[in-house]
Amino acid sequence: MTLDRLQAPTTQSGSHYVTTETARRAIALVSPMVEHAMQDRSIVGSGFLYVVVMDPALPSGTATFEEAILYEHAFGDRSRWDADYAAFARAKAKLSWATGKDGRTLQHTLPHLLRTGDCLLAGGVCIDGIVVAASGAFPCYDEVFAGAVALSLRGLAREAREAEQATLALEPRPRT
Repeated sequence: MTLDRLQAPTTQSGSHYVTTETARRAIALVSPMVEHAMQDRSIVGSGFLYVVVMDPALPSGTATFEEAILYEHAFGDRSRWDADYAAFARAKAKLSWATGKDGRTLQHTLPHLLRTGDCLLAGGVCIDGIVVAASGAFPCYDEVFAGAVALSLRGLAREAREAEQATLALEPRPRT
C-alpha cells in the first residue's frame, strides 16, 4: 500500500532531485530486500513495515514537519497491524529531521539534545541530510531499511545530477 503526500506550499521549494517519484523509485529498489525480510520474524517481528521519507531540501525551520514529508509507504496489510507503525515511523522521522542526526546516535551519544516528548525508538536515519525512518522491524533492522532507502535516494539524486552535468542552473520542473 502506498500513501502519497502532496507537497503543501512552503516557504522554500523542495529538492530538485529528490521528488516523490524519486522516493517511489528508492522504495522500489529496496522492496525486494524488505519483502524477503518480512518473512523472517526475527527481523520484522510484526510482519509489517512503514517507511517515511523527508524532503532533504526542507530541513527543520524551513517548513512544518507535515509539509516536509515527501513520501510514505506501507508494506503489508495495514488492517492487520497490531500497532500504529505509521505513527512510530513519523515520530522517528520527526526526531531525525529536527536534529539532523540518527535516532540511535541521539540516544547513545547525544542525549543532551533530546527533548521531552521525543521518540526513543531507533529507526530514523539522517544520511547526508536525507532523513528516512522505518517502523515495524526490530530497531536495528528498521535502521537497515531506512538507511537502504536513504542511500538509494542519494544514488538516484547523484544519477540525475550527473545526467545534467552541463546544466548551470536548475530550471523549475513540475513536482510529482
